Amino acid sequence: MPRRQLTTSRLVLRPTSAADADRAFDIQSDWAVTRMLSMASFPPDRDEIGRWFADHRREWAAGEAFRFAVERGGRFIGLVDVDEVRGGDGELGYWYEQPVWGQGYAFEAAKAIVRFAFDEVGLSRLRSGHAADNAASGKVLLKLGFQPLDTVQRRSRSRGEDIMQCRYVLANPARS
Repeated sequence: MPRRQLTTSRLVLRPTSAADADRAFDIQSDWAVTRMLSMASFPPDRDEIGRWFADHRREWAAGEAFRFAVERGGRFIGLVDVDEVRGGDGELGYWYEQPVWGQGYAFEAAKAIVRFAFDEVGLSRLRSGHAADNAASGKVLLKLGFQPLDTVQRRSRSRGEDIMQCRYVLANPARS
């Protein structure tokens, strides 16, 4: 699938590039952001983030993950992606810099990515989850139509401890 940009009324979602790693490092240097990410380290490791972003083009070409830099007014404010793609399923994820929280960008970008995942990638189902203490992310998922699945204990790399994670699922309505 060719890499391409998506747009919403306020945002540009473009495939990530290795050049985005420095900005991502800056965003993930904020504990309030990174504490909600289960796989990120804190403090962030610049080299690790660089390697991760450098691999995004390969992941896209292999159909394993589709990662988009979210831009508002030409500024990288966060990331939204579908990863762990296999067998018709994928996992929706997103994170944003703290100054843009509460402005509807997470929902707006995720809505575009859900449509992309179902209509263009052809996925049958999306999974997602959030730390139990991140109610705002749960509201985004519910507004998108995700259904609560369960709550499980999961290791949080950023926090260095086990947390409770609320998990959700959304079926592609065209395939139901």
